[in-house]
Amino acid sequence: MSPSDQQTVRLRPEIVALPAYRQGRAADAAAFKLSSNENPFDPLPGVIEAVQAETAFNRYPDATASALREKLAARFGLESDEVHVGSGSVALLAQLILAAAGPGDEVIYSWRSFEAYPSLVTVAGATSIQVPNRADHGHDLPEMAAAITSRTRVVIVCTPNNPTGSIVTGDEFDAFMAVVPRDLLVILDEAYIEFVTEPGAVNGPVLLARYPNLVVLRTFSKAYGLAGLRVGYALGPVAILDAARATAIPLSVTAQAATAAIASLEHSRELMDRVHTISARRDALWNDLVEQGWDIPKPHGNFIWLPTGEVTAEVAERLNAAGLIVRPFHPEGIRISIGEEQAMQDLRRISREIVEAVPAATAARRLS
Repeated sequence: MSPSDQQTVRLRPEIVALPAYRQGRAADAAAFKLSSNENPFDPLPGVIEAVQAETAFNRYPDATASALREKLAARFGLESDEVHVGSGSVALLAQLILAAAGPGDEVIYSWRSFEAYPSLVTVAGATSIQVPNRADHGHDLPEMAAAITSRTRVVIVCTPNNPTGSIVTGDEFDAFMAVVPRDLLVILDEAYIEFVTEPGAVNGPVLLARYPNLVVLRTFSKAYGLAGLRVGYALGPVAILDAARATAIPLSVTAQAATAAIASLEHSRELMDRVHTISARRDALWNDLVEQGWDIPKPHGNFIWLPTGEVTAEVAERLNAAGLIVRPFHPEGIRISIGEEQAMQDLRRISREIVEAVPAATAARRLS
């Protein structure tokens, strides 16, 4: 046994057993990367220019991203202390879980949902309580409410749900919050909210005044196309966000990321035009796939979900071989990001062949 194979220090066994986060598979130059829900459009020139002008690499950034927080506070009608900025919404989620839950505590979320949830809960020392999605792949909020016990410290609601694309409606969320204890932290993860076109969908920021135990998470990674700069934000009560700030790694949001986010807010109209293009592309793709014979949930993010079950690996490999790099979650299904128009045309072509080969008993196939 080599020295590197010998365990020389005692580590937490649950952390040693924890699989590392697996990034979406990279694509070579001849393929389309549809595995990470990235925005396929290049950054706007005005955003690029703003970032390129931020050259003081020898100085630390503003630890609180105050200029960005003020912009966001003005946008949502909040005080700046009711906004917390972090290196992506997932970093903020980690901070909130650490602030609220520890050994012996429980965190409830729907499953399948965002793959980072189990790891973040385990790192905090808490226990995950996973409530199965409904048959339509959405959150079963009554069952999530029924799972709350005296040990529950956090409930996470992801809408649109990653990777299934289903939304929570405003009425569903209000009914859920009506039975949730007021001292229980509820996190509404809205990383893909800008792509939602359903009028009845829940909208977190307008509910903050009504629910003092609610925190809303959003990000600049998806709709705003800043995934590589890592910047997200939380909206909520000052006391809760202060607790999250106390767990944060200092200076994790770079000046370049904050500057890009501010510039993106200033170019919102142009960016939202791109979002509308992606949403329209998504809806057209979904309609065509359903017509081909796929039985898939209506998507509300910038991705679609194929519930391919036990044939997930085989279907993903066929898509990859066709130059479409997708994200399989075996044995449940495949998430495919909405990308370039050519990629969507290629997907339509190969998916018609694939669905005919999918066993009739698979949830992803619609029986005629």
